[in-house]
Amino acid sequence: MREEKKIRAWVILFLTTLAVGGTYYVYDSISPLQDLLRTELGFTPTQYGFLFSSYSFLNTFLLLALFGGIILDIFGIKKTGFLFVAFCTIGTLITAYGASDIYKDSFIYNFMNSFWQGYSPELKMMVLGRIIFGLGAETLIVVQNKIISKWFKGDMLALAFALNLAVCRLGTAAALIFSPKIALSSSLETALWVAGIIMLTGFVAFVGYMIIDNWHIKISFNEDERVKLKDLTALLKNREYIFISLLCVTFYSAVFPFQSFAPDILHNKFNVDLEMSGLLTSIIIWGTIIFTPLFGYLFDKFHNGGKMMLYGSALLLVSHTLLAYTYLTPYFMMFTLGIAFSLVPAAMWPSVALIVEEEKLGMAFGLMTSLQNLGLWAFPIIAGYVTEITNPGINSTSGVKIQINYSYTMTLFVALAAIAIVFSYYLSKTQKLKEV
Repeated sequence: MREEKKIRAWVILFLTTLAVGGTYYVYDSISPLQDLLRTELGFTPTQYGFLFSSYSFLNTFLLLALFGGIILDIFGIKKTGFLFVAFCTIGTLITAYGASDIYKDSFIYNFMNSFWQGYSPELKMMVLGRIIFGLGAETLIVVQNKIISKWFKGDMLALAFALNLAVCRLGTAAALIFSPKIALSSSLETALWVAGIIMLTGFVAFVGYMIIDNWHIKISFNEDERVKLKDLTALLKNREYIFISLLCVTFYSAVFPFQSFAPDILHNKFNVDLEMSGLLTSIIIWGTIIFTPLFGYLFDKFHNGGKMMLYGSALLLVSHTLLAYTYLTPYFMMFTLGIAFSLVPAAMWPSVALIVEEEKLGMAFGLMTSLQNLGLWAFPIIAGYVTEITNPGINSTSGVKIQINYSYTMTLFVALAAIAIVFSYYLSKTQKLKEV
């Protein structure tokens, strides 16, 4: 029975990771397309930042990832997961539809053009799709975290989290490499529809997980999934959890929004073409794919996740500083970012699972994800605005290509990395994290 449970756990991890990995591909599929969105659809840098950050809109202002976590604790994993993976799929298809010729020939296009005329119908429809996709994706990640916590108690918990992150980031790497290839060889619209097909595949994979989880073999778990308001109060009194959540906000804000601008930063600063800039950005992800499982294994073996988070934050600051203020080869900075992006998540997520009671994990991951989304919403817009105001003429329609200076934008990411070090330093000193 124990061996059968172990095999079943790994199959479940594989299927649910496919679903979440699909959201990673979709999230980053527009990152290397910024230049095409600007030239073909007329999106300004601020509008591009708005499109990217709209993913986090509902989770930021309505705390829907938190409520999704509470729903998860009340109604269970399968029902909650099915609902939110469906949101992911619908949102991705709406985003692709917003850039399609079918949309331009429809009455919906004329309706979307009848209000907020300062924004194009394409932008409004794609933003709607990203909002729905973000609503589903963030809670789906919360669902996945609880699945891992449920099936991998014991010595393999951090390794399971790490393998999940590594495989999911294959989705990001694939998006950075193949999305511009598809767009340049076919069209922008085709690249977005491919993202829709990948998300549909993830939806099917999650249904496969639901079927396997319902097999007749009974495995004993703690099924008391009732949630109480006082659980939230207890979470907010957990100092280690609060500092991990603050680190989550600042660290991911210095990474994910940066990734959305990185292809264009490399394209302008180092004069590489769009395809190569996407490939260079993917080095970050290949670093995480290689190192995250290793760091997860080391966390399980030696613990002391606080120091791992501190080292990762320090590497992030070094990488951003060098990229912002030097002309050293970007290969080095991208690879170092990949190591940083492995160290922190490999320690951060399993640390939450170890310092928070299982029946509160949905709420804990949900609150943490909602706070994270505050940064994922705000900083793409801020970065886009900073880029626009520091580059006069960037929105010119004269057809003359303008070299964009991203120095001030990179300074924003350097500042975020510095703040992340403060929170990770505290965590490296806490006895509680040294003991788990």
